[in-house]
Amino acid sequence: MQALRYWDYYEMTEIFTDLYDKSLKHQSFSHLYDVITSRENILLAYRTIKSNKGSGTPGTDNNTINDIKTWSEEKLLMKVRRQLDNYRPKKVRRKWIDKGNGKYRPLGIPCILDRIIQQSFKQVLEPIAEARFYNHSYGFRPLRSAHHAMARVQQLINLSHFHFVVDIDIKGFFDHINHTLLIKQLWNMGIQDRKVLACIGRMLKAEIDGEGIPTQGVPQGGLLSTLLANIVLNDLDQWVAGQWEFFPLSKSYQSKAGERQAKKRTNLKEGYLVRYADDFKILCKDGKTAQRWYHAARLYLKDRLKLDISPEKSQVVNLRKRESEFLGFTIRADKKRKKRVARTGVKPDKKRKIKEEARKLIRRIRSSPSALNALLFNSFVLGIHQYFRKATKVNLEFSRLAYDLGAFIYNHLRPVGKYGHPFNPPPTYKKMYHRGFKTFRIAGVYLFPLADVKTQNTIGFTPAMTPFTEKGRKMIYNKLQPDVQSEISVLMKSTLPNRSVEYLDNRISRYSMKMGKCEITGTEVPASEVHCHHYVPLSIGGNDQFNNLRILHKDVHRLIHTRDKKMIDELIERLQLTGKMIEKVNRFRDKCRLEAI
Repeated sequence: MQALRYWDYYEMTEIFTDLYDKSLKHQSFSHLYDVITSRENILLAYRTIKSNKGSGTPGTDNNTINDIKTWSEEKLLMKVRRQLDNYRPKKVRRKWIDKGNGKYRPLGIPCILDRIIQQSFKQVLEPIAEARFYNHSYGFRPLRSAHHAMARVQQLINLSHFHFVVDIDIKGFFDHINHTLLIKQLWNMGIQDRKVLACIGRMLKAEIDGEGIPTQGVPQGGLLSTLLANIVLNDLDQWVAGQWEFFPLSKSYQSKAGERQAKKRTNLKEGYLVRYADDFKILCKDGKTAQRWYHAARLYLKDRLKLDISPEKSQVVNLRKRESEFLGFTIRADKKRKKRVARTGVKPDKKRKIKEEARKLIRRIRSSPSALNALLFNSFVLGIHQYFRKATKVNLEFSRLAYDLGAFIYNHLRPVGKYGHPFNPPPTYKKMYHRGFKTFRIAGVYLFPLADVKTQNTIGFTPAMTPFTEKGRKMIYNKLQPDVQSEISVLMKSTLPNRSVEYLDNRISRYSMKMGKCEITGTEVPASEVHCHHYVPLSIGGNDQFNNLRILHKDVHRLIHTRDKKMIDELIERLQLTGKMIEKVNRFRDKCRLEAI
C-alpha cells in the first residue's frame, strides 16, 4: 500500500499508531497542533498531494503543485507554519460537476497550499476518528470500498433473512452540515486542541469564489471534507447500533440466538445499518419494524444532526417484491429453492449512462480509428466490468447491454476495423477475456467485448485490517493481493504523449504478465508509480517491442538513469536495495552505457 511506504519514509507510522491506540481507549488529545505542524507530517502531506492526480488543478490563485516543487524544504515548512499562525484560507474555486440526471454537484477546489494544510490535518485526525468509527460504514475510509458495503448487505439478506430495507436520502447532505454541531462532535471524539478546532472552523468558513462565506456545509472536493462528513454521521451509526446491535443487556448470554431472543422481548427495534458516505440503509426482518426505523431515523437526523431527508427518495422497501438501489446496484431478495437470496444487478440509470458513454467512445473511434481511441474504449469497458462484476446478474446485464449496442457498434466500426474472433491477442486480452467472443480490431488493438464478464463473489471487510495497528499492517502486507485488473484499468487511462501505440500496448501487456511487480525489487507497484523502461535504450538501437520493456518502480527507474551521486545514495537508502538488487540495477545501467554504482 502506497500510503504505508510514505508513512515509513517520513517516520510517522508509530505516531499514527499511538494516536489510534489512545483513541481506542477513549483518551482525549489537547496537543495535536505540534504533531500537525511537525516537519515530517508536513512533508508527508506534500508527498501525498504530489502523488494525487488532482495536484495539477489550480485554485483561485492559479497555482498548482508545479509552483511549489521548486521550493526548498525550509521554505515549504515556513510557508505552511506561517499561514497557520493566523489561519485565513484563500478563496475556494467553485466547479460544477454534471451528475448526469440534469443536476449539478458543487465542487470546491482549495488553493494548493491550503490543500497541503488540509492533508496535514487529515493525516493526524484520521487515526483518532478511525478508532471511534462504526464497523459497517464503508465510504472514504482506508481499505474499504463500495463492494464491502454490498457484501454486508448481501450477508444480512442471505444469512440473517433481513428482507425489508429502510432507504433514506439526506437532502443535500454535504451542503447542510451544521458547523457548530460538527465542532462539538470533534470535541466529543477527543479532539480537544482549541487551536486545531479553530483552524478547522476557519476551513469550514473559507470564502467560495463568487458565492461568499458559507454558514453551513463542507465543500465537496476539500481533502478534509470526507473525514468530517464521516464524523458527522458517526453519531447516526452509533445511535442505530445502540438501539439493537450494541444495546446493553443486564444479563449475559452464551449465544447470539439467546441474546436476540432477550432483546425481542423488549420494545427494541431490530435493525442493522450499512453506510457508504451519506448513502445508507437499515435492514429489518419485517415491515412494521422497518416503518418504526424510518420515522425514528428521520427524527434523529432532524432533531440531533439538523439534517432533512428527501421524502420522495426515502421509503421502506420489501425486497421480496421490489428492488432497492444502492451504490449503482439493484438489490432484491429472490426465491432460491426453500430460501431467499440477494440478487444484485445494475441500476437502470447506470445502464443508460454506460450506453451513452459507449456510443460516445465508438463515435470517436469511427471519426479517428487510432489505437489510442481503441485503448480508451478498452479502459472504459475494463472499468465498468471491474466495478459491476460483483453483481450476481452481471453476465445477464452486460449481455443485454451488448445486445442493445450491438448494431450501433457494428455499423459504426465496420468501415474502419476488422470484425471476428481475436487471433493471437496480447497477454492482457488473454488474461481477462475469452477468444470465443467476436470483436473489432482497430489499428492493431482488439476491443474488449462488453458481454464477456462473469460475476465475482463479494467479500466482507475484516475490521482488523487497518493501517493503524501493527497487526493490521501485517495483514495488509500478507493478505492484500494486488488487484492487477484494477491497476491495468488505471494504467490504460494514463496516455503518454510522443509514445508509439506499440509501446502503450506492450507496456500494459508487460505489467499484466509481471502481475504488477517491479522487475528489480519484486515489490508490487501501483499504476500511479509504474515506469516502463527500455532495456536497450531507443537512442542506441532499442525498440518498443514487448521483450525490450521492463516494469519498474519509478524510483528504481531514476536510479538506473541518474549520474548524481547524492541522489544514488538517497534512492538506495529509500528503496532498501539488497546486494542482488544492486547487481540487477548495474546490469540495466550497463545497457544504458552508464557506470556501475
